[in-house]
Amino acid sequence: MLGAIIGDIVGSRFEWNNNRSKQFEFLTYKCSVTDDSIMSLAIAKALLESKADYSDLSENAIKYMQEIGRHYPDCGYGGQFRRWIFSDNPQPYGSYGNGAAMRVSACGFVANSLEEAKQLSEAVTIVTHNHPEGLKGAEATAVAIFLARSGKSLLEIRDYITKNYYPLDFTLDGIRDSYEFNESCQDTVPQALEAFFESKILKTQFEMQYQLEATVIHLRLLQEVLQKPTTVYRQRSENMLLPSLMSACLRYW
Repeated sequence: MLGAIIGDIVGSRFEWNNNRSKQFEFLTYKCSVTDDSIMSLAIAKALLESKADYSDLSENAIKYMQEIGRHYPDCGYGGQFRRWIFSDNPQPYGSYGNGAAMRVSACGFVANSLEEAKQLSEAVTIVTHNHPEGLKGAEATAVAIFLARSGKSLLEIRDYITKNYYPLDFTLDGIRDSYEFNESCQDTVPQALEAFFESKILKTQFEMQYQLEATVIHLRLLQEVLQKPTTVYRQRSENMLLPSLMSACLRYW
């Protein structure tokens, strides 16, 4: 799960200043933790505090996303989600934004089966992103993490994703010149997954860098399962998070 947080931090400086080159420094003074890390940790906390059968997971997802999120009012929430965070009666609002996928990584790590990964993803997503595309983007991400954690190869993971979620009928070279900033699951999750499937080394994974934050988060959380983040990236990322938040993260590391 730390991989998702590293991805968030690395991509933070590119979200509004996009970059197509593979020549860039991962962590600089311009990098910061954003709402996606905060919400990923809130979901991790919800999973930790839920019953063994996760029957109260949706309730806890609301509780901890609001409780933790309100301590970080300026970390980059979208308008609708910010209103949800501070609402006294939080309700799902039909979103298909990619925040659903960017906060779901802990579900893929804690699940004991493919079906449970799907159920956990739905439980933490439907409280805000109840649009079918929002639910699909989150589930595809959680499922890919679970499959990687279960020892499946890149080809096996890709095959499952293409049969059940997205056709991935494009290449990075084919979309590089035309791809633009986008905040929807349906137009960032497939691209992030394709970048991962095409990659051979870490920086190659980052070459699809429009909406880089979303892409990097997906790449890093998947890459974490297959190759643990190096010590230097781990330490520098941990230094940007409060100990109270890191305690939830480290339970999944």
